[in-house]
Amino acid sequence: MKYAIVESGGKQFKAVEGSSIEVDLLPVEEGTQLVLENVLMLVDEDKISVGTPYLKNVSIKATVTEHFKGPKLVIFKYRPKKRIRVKTGHRQKYTRLMIESISVE
Repeated sequence: MKYAIVESGGKQFKAVEGSSIEVDLLPVEEGTQLVLENVLMLVDEDKISVGTPYLKNVSIKATVTEHFKGPKLVIFKYRPKKRIRVKTGHRQKYTRLMIESISVE
């Protein structure tokens, strides 16, 4: 199985050909193709290549499938005996990428 560890938005994701990954919101429209060049590691069957910090000759082609919101997180701060109750919420925005190919040049 061929896969790569790619960095996007300061986070690392496992990219496998034909599968999708969910990264933080990218400022591109749906249906556009991207080339991810921040590849940290490449595993091809039994060959493992590790970059320092990135691999130079490896690129990943991906297509933006959709933009969506993650689950709602509820943040509740409470201090007893002081009448302090603060309830806030948050929904993170994500982009789903479909990994088309992992190419070594």
